[in-house]
Formats: sequence, structure tokens, C-alpha cells
Amino acid sequence: MLNIKEDVKTVFSKDPAARSFLEVLTCYPGLHAVWMHRIAHWFWNKGLHFPARFLSHVSRFLTGIEIHPGAKIGRRFFIDHGMGIVIGETTEIGDDVLMYQGIVLGGTSLEKKKRHPTICNGVVIGSGAIVLGAITIGTNSRIGAGSVVLRDVPPDTTVFGVPARTRKGGTHEIAPLDHANLPDIFTETVTGMKTELEQMKKTLEELKQKAAAK
Repeated sequence: MLNIKEDVKTVFSKDPAARSFLEVLTCYPGLHAVWMHRIAHWFWNKGLHFPARFLSHVSRFLTGIEIHPGAKIGRRFFIDHGMGIVIGETTEIGDDVLMYQGIVLGGTSLEKKKRHPTICNGVVIGSGAIVLGAITIGTNSRIGAGSVVLRDVPPDTTVFGVPARTRKGGTHEIAPLDHANLPDIFTETVTGMKTELEQMKKTLEELKQKAAAK
């Protein structure tokens, strides 16, 4: 149920601020939230729903991170900073996922069915991102900080904006932590339109000159 050594190694690999085993063990609320969730999830799977919910409530009080005990979380999941994170009941998170503070993995239905996101392996989700509904975020994709994602995201894709827009290239395109250098889809689009407009003006001017020469 708990793999403390692997989880601590994950912190060292994903947070350059981590300096010692003792520091990671005692000063990382994201790590504590994951450990308490694994215990609460065990209770949940045994049908002990009240103890599971109570433990997750205690975890929320201590860490500022709310993870429903029904959520399924894979290995080497790391929450950096973590304050204000909400992970809903039917959320599924794969292996090697990295999340930052203020993220919501929420539902869009009141029906008792799969209504929260599925986050595949290797995904990075930036601070303040909101991912809603029973959608799938593909393997090695990256969600930019502050984005609102309402539709499926293909593997190896970067998305950002409100609502989020996609661009080819996920966590392998640039360093996982280098959020400041995410591609600017809006600027790329406007630049492309300006280039096309200039080309149209040039073509129109050439046609005018040919018509005047006749």
C-alpha cells in the first residue's frame, strides 16, 4: 500500500529544493497527502466509507489538499506545494504524474458514474489548472498553469488557455518544470494570420500592376 522509499526518491527527482531525507519526510505536505490517501483508499475499497472519508478530511485539514478516498492514484505521483488541490471521487491518475498547487480535477455531472478526469502516465499539470469532466489527459501531456481543460487531450500534447487549446509536443518537448517557455499558441496564430495577410496584399498588388500594364 505504501512505498515510502520510492515516494521519497520521486520527490528528490522532481523537486530541486529537496535537500535531505529528513526534510522530505517531514516538510512535504504533498507527500503526506498521498500517503494518507493510500490508507484512506484501502479503507474505501474495503467498504469502510466513513473511516475513509474521515481520514481524507483529516488529511485535508493538515495538508490543504483534498483527495477523495475513491480516487485511484498510481505510483510515483508527486504533488509539489499542493495547497488548494481538489481531486474528485472518480478521478484516475497514472504513474509519474506531477501536479502543482491550486489544481482542480472536478466533475461535471451529479450522476453516480465516472464523472472526473483520467490523467495518464507522465502528465504534468501546472498551478491553478482546472480539468473538468470524464475526459482523458493523454500520456506525457502538459497542462499549462491557469488553463481550463474541458475536452480530451491527446498524448504528447501541450494545452493552455481558457478554454485550453492544444499544440503538439508534451513533457518531452521542453523540461517538465520550464512552464515559462510553453509555446504561445495565440501569438503563433496571430503571426501566421499576419503572414498570410501580407502575402495576400502582395499578390493583390501584383495583380493590379498586371491589370494596369495591359
